[in-house]
Amino acid sequence: MKKYFPPKIIAEIGCNHKGDFAIAKELIRLAKTCGATVAKFQKRDPKTLLTEKQYNSPHPVPENAYGHTYGQHREFLELSFEQHAELKKYCERQKIKYSTSVWDVPSAEGIIALNPEFIKIPSATNTHFEMLELLIKKYKGDIHLSLGMTTRKEEKEILSFFEKRSALKRLVLYSCTSGYPVPANQVCMLEIDRLIESYGKIVKSIGFSGHHQGIALDMSAYALGATWVERHFTKDRTWKGTDHAASLEIPGMTKLCRDLKEAFQALRYKKEEVLDIEMVQRKKLKTHVATKTK
Repeated sequence: MKKYFPPKIIAEIGCNHKGDFAIAKELIRLAKTCGATVAKFQKRDPKTLLTEKQYNSPHPVPENAYGHTYGQHREFLELSFEQHAELKKYCERQKIKYSTSVWDVPSAEGIIALNPEFIKIPSATNTHFEMLELLIKKYKGDIHLSLGMTTRKEEKEILSFFEKRSALKRLVLYSCTSGYPVPANQVCMLEIDRLIESYGKIVKSIGFSGHHQGIALDMSAYALGATWVERHFTKDRTWKGTDHAASLEIPGMTKLCRDLKEAFQALRYKKEEVLDIEMVQRKKLKTHVATKTK
């Protein structure tokens, strides 16, 4: 019999705070109010992550830029490790878990020092094996990893890397299509089935990182067996920035958390052939009750 676990919902704040520490804290509080399990951010070291040419090039979408160059844009959106430490403490006071996606080795080192319950690897850097090695060796928590824009060959290399280091039971894999936003016909929800069939017995669990609009598909992801559901979260989808268009606002995140928790209550088998709640209706409406034939 198939068994479902309570859904764990990640409000991916990412850089939707617009580089404003006060907004970052406000989004934590709002994520908790909505019912999310985790408030998650992102950490990059732009000068490590970007080449000199990338750093000094203009943002590819000028209307989303927070600086004259892409590097300046990324620097503007970064919060310091000290600020991340305070965000973690604030999450603890709000009784919501803190986590962060890390994009490079310096970022991973700094977040490891904060010792969150898990650290996320975004699709863009899931083959950064130097960083994965660091996390496996120096960090004791779980490692969550998204598989957007990843070939099957790369996927197998990632799993082999974790297996050789006896770290598969710390690994949570996320089905993901990397786009902002992604139309429903490209979300490819049955990838969750494939991941469960291929790796469900060897990794810690399977998740779903969605960049679509609305919340209907998240219900499908959970019903298919994704224990973790991650959605970008913002206060205002009209704010400047790449991720806002694929983010949920407060009403959407509230409904998502409510509906996933109700789905958990509903995904079960009947304990009796006819439940107590049905007996009144059975007596009143079931007029042709089968009887034993002679």
